[in-house]
Amino acid sequence: MKTTAVLLAVIGLAVAGAAAASDHLTDLDYLKANRCRGLAEGLGSGDVAGLDALIKTEGRSRVEAIYSRGQEELNRGKKEASHTDSRDRLSAELNGSCTAYLGGAQASVSAGKNASSSH
Repeated sequence: MKTTAVLLAVIGLAVAGAAAASDHLTDLDYLKANRCRGLAEGLGSGDVAGLDALIKTEGRSRVEAIYSRGQEELNRGKKEASHTDSRDRLSAELNGSCTAYLGGAQASVSAGKNASSSH
């Protein structure tokens, strides 16, 4: 009886841990969100407060290499947006795949997962 109770408790903790971990963006989604932030800034897009909050929150749990790469993606997005010949393509990206990250932290986690699974 005790063995069964302990086994059920361990399984319950494992399931709860997996559910809690699923509330975070993957490293790839974190990098994409940083790129979107750079595009938004470079294209002069409107409100990015939700995206800023998402990047700040998610950046806390990243290893240094991913955090640094996120900064590079943000800067690359800004730089690309400054080129007038690619503004239409980048605006389409910002209004397309980036919308998954623009809605704020919790909505973006769900939308980011859906966007990642569709690729």
